[in-house]
Amino acid sequence: MHPAPSIILFTVLSGLGFGLLFFLGLGMPAVSGGVAWVFFLMAFALSGIGLVFSTFHLGHPERALKAFSQWRSSWLSREGVAAVATFGCAGLFAALILLADTRVGLLGLLTALLALATLFTTSMIYTQLRAVPHWHHWSTPTLFLGYGLAGGALLAGQISVAWPLFVFLALMQLWTWRYANVAFARGATTISSATGLGRRGAVRAFEAPHTGTNYLLDEMVHRIGRRHSLKLRMIGFSLAILMPLMVLTILPFHHTLAALAVLSHIAGMFVIRWLFFAEARHVVGLYYGK
Repeated sequence: MHPAPSIILFTVLSGLGFGLLFFLGLGMPAVSGGVAWVFFLMAFALSGIGLVFSTFHLGHPERALKAFSQWRSSWLSREGVAAVATFGCAGLFAALILLADTRVGLLGLLTALLALATLFTTSMIYTQLRAVPHWHHWSTPTLFLGYGLAGGALLAGQISVAWPLFVFLALMQLWTWRYANVAFARGATTISSATGLGRRGAVRAFEAPHTGTNYLLDEMVHRIGRRHSLKLRMIGFSLAILMPLMVLTILPFHHTLAALAVLSHIAGMFVIRWLFFAEARHVVGLYYGK
């Protein structure tokens, strides 16, 4: 798939923002006063900017509001509804803390649950696509939720929670990459299986449908060399997971180290999320012999 910058920015930034809102809703940390302003502003900014970037990939961004009407059948619409509900609940929760110094536990819990639901609906936009075998697997929502919560815990300064989350991410991401290389390739759709002629022998396209490019080739077919893929995996994994893990292990943990871990994690997330799209193979590529 073509790794559009707007979608990468959307998934990375909104994941961090809603992950942070999840922990703020649970009172982790139980901020107040000026510190609360900083945390809530950061959470709303990341979530809001990420969602704005998501509209850049639409053919008609001005029609984005119409997406809310399809919540019965579209995960994209459900994500929009969940995000708005999260903002509404989190806004009221934050306003009571910032303006009245009042913390409503039930409202905070609802904020956390809605933030978690938003992360899940975002992941399901891609998980539901049977035409992209790399995504149509339970590991996709698991990693989306894992990255969102790990990044949120890191931003919230919850070391005791962030450390096991990053350990889980390390194991899960390595397993998923190996699974993608082996199991997905073994069970992937091919020209032979798509035509049903595989039993008669090797099947190949005699000639491409046309010599020029088109929208499907631009958006659904993206090829990346294995050598470059492995190199980018190492870079993304080191920055997004290993570096924060190393920083979280160092004692005492202070603000300078926290900033280093956050910046490293965000940089690595851009690389990992770029690979998430670039390595995914849409079955429409078979029609064009890709």
